[in-house]
Parts: sequence; C-alpha cells; structure tokens
Amino acid sequence: MIKAFAEKIVWLGHDGFRIDGAKTIYIDPYQIEGGPVADVILITHEHFDHCSPEDVEKIQGPDTVIVTEKDSAKKLTGDVRVVKPGDEVDLEDVKIDVVPSYNTDKDFHPKKNAWLGFIVEIDGIKVYHAGDADFIPEMKDLEVDIALLPVSGTYVMTADQAVKAALAINPKLAIPMHYAAIVGDVQDALNFEKALAGKVDVLVLEKK
Repeated sequence: MIKAFAEKIVWLGHDGFRIDGAKTIYIDPYQIEGGPVADVILITHEHFDHCSPEDVEKIQGPDTVIVTEKDSAKKLTGDVRVVKPGDEVDLEDVKIDVVPSYNTDKDFHPKKNAWLGFIVEIDGIKVYHAGDADFIPEMKDLEVDIALLPVSGTYVMTADQAVKAALAINPKLAIPMHYAAIVGDVQDALNFEKALAGKVDVLVLEKK
C-alpha cells in the first residue's frame, strides 16, 4: 500500500512536492514549469525558495486553497488560510495537521517564527513534510507513514542528523529532500539511504 501510494508523490526539486491523490496537493513549489491545477497548496515558510508567488500562480485555480503561515500569507492571493503549529485543517478528502519546523543550532528558521511542517492525511496515508528543520524533539512523537526529510545541512539538518530523525519517527518510508538546488547534492540523499539500509525504507526520487 505504501509503495503504491509513493508512486503518487512527485518530487519537484528542493523541498517541492506534488501528491496526486484524491486531491492534487503541492508543497513548497519552487522553480516549476507548471502542472495540474492544485486543489491545495501548502507553504511552510516565507523564504523565497519555499514561498514563491510566481510558482504558485502557475498551478493556482479559482478554487485552490492555500495553507500557510502569517508571513507567507502576505505575499499570496486567493483563498489563503493562515495557520500555526498545532492547528488542524479539514478539507474534503484531506486532513492537514500543522506541526512545528525550526532550527536548533542555527538561526535561519527560529522557533519563534512559528513556521510550519505538515502532516497530510490523504487516501488513508499520512505524509509528513518537515519543512526547513533540524532534528527537533517534536519529531519523536509523530506517527506517520511517509516522512519527507531535509538532508543537505547548512540551513537544515545534515544527512546524518536526518538519519537520527528518521529512526526516531520510524515511518514506513522516508524520502530525502532539500538538496541539489540551493545547497547539498544527491550524495547527501544517497548517504541518507545507505545509513538507513535495513532500518527504514528510503526512496530517493528523481526530479520531475
């Protein structure tokens, strides 16, 4: 079931994904050429490589719902729902739990900003997108099927730290992200995969 659902997850590069489930969901679209019209767009925080109004416009329709935090909301138009960690959003066929996302040993993504990670429940599967985070204590309490975790270091956790996060979360499948764009390269993803061999299944996606 997880492998079949994973085929519905499209990596758009960097932290960007599209989930082709009962609804079409985008997360942090950045430098995309376009795609199917979004039912839901999730934006984790206001940095240009996550909140990109020009990319949102490429996939936004009249009925698209955007879920994001207060800083990003100022840059976007349409049906924008402002949320904070701890909130829940129930949409038709989709449930979104909003969770914290922040740095612990650097200042790029302060906890006080209340920026976001998301747990998206769709088609009976829970997908966690960590946003730009380090290995934070809240991850230990998550119960998810698929975890999308940053691995590049610099602005987020390193591949080694992401391994610890994956072991703590213990998803059925982990997918590395946040590499081969602003910072990091595919070797970070491969190191993540190798370190988790026999412990947590890892899928390294090709950019679409």
